[in-house]
Amino acid sequence: MIRVLVADDEPMVRAGVRAILATDPGISVVAEAATGHEAVELVQRHRPEVAMLDIRMPGGDGIEAAAEIRRTVPATGVVILTTFGEDDYILEALGHGAAGFLIKSGDPQELIAGVRAVADGGAYLSPKVAARVVAHLAAGDTAMLAGRRRAARGLVDALTVREREVLAHLGGGLSNGQIARRLHVAEGTVKAHVSSILMRLDVPNRAAAAVVAHEAGIVPEQ
Repeated sequence: MIRVLVADDEPMVRAGVRAILATDPGISVVAEAATGHEAVELVQRHRPEVAMLDIRMPGGDGIEAAAEIRRTVPATGVVILTTFGEDDYILEALGHGAAGFLIKSGDPQELIAGVRAVADGGAYLSPKVAARVVAHLAAGDTAMLAGRRRAARGLVDALTVREREVLAHLGGGLSNGQIARRLHVAEGTVKAHVSSILMRLDVPNRAAAAVVAHEAGIVPEQ
């Protein structure tokens, strides 16, 4: 059973997330929080496999809560719930070790996919979130964007052919199991490739690697 904490200052949002997750018999919401501080306290008490945090909450936002959870309960994977227009927050959360990013208005099944991927020790970056991050970067300085894209392509070119394939599917939001089935290899093989990819790209987690995949332009169309 995957135990989940849901944190959002809006009761209706929490109820909606709980209802969606309840459709999966392998997932159980063990606690709910309305503030960032409460989320941290409940994670420390219940130690769930996954904490789903609204990116903006009173009493300590999702980014602050994510950083504290990663510091005090590193076994709990953090999934950030966001809305369009919060790109700066997403980029900041990437730097604080969040392992998953989901759009509140996205496909409900992404909630389940995200929870399962993060609970499995991986990460889940909604393709829509990745696209928004890249678009946000594209809205910045043209020279800086071109530099980021060149750097991303250079990093990706240094990977093996199989690592590039794994990274492309990772950027598309697939879990290790889904990638394994897509490439007809063992899931353990995919995990090994992901570990190598993170080290060679010098990124902290799969979510950050997914952004590199999008910047390099190797993510297949959904």
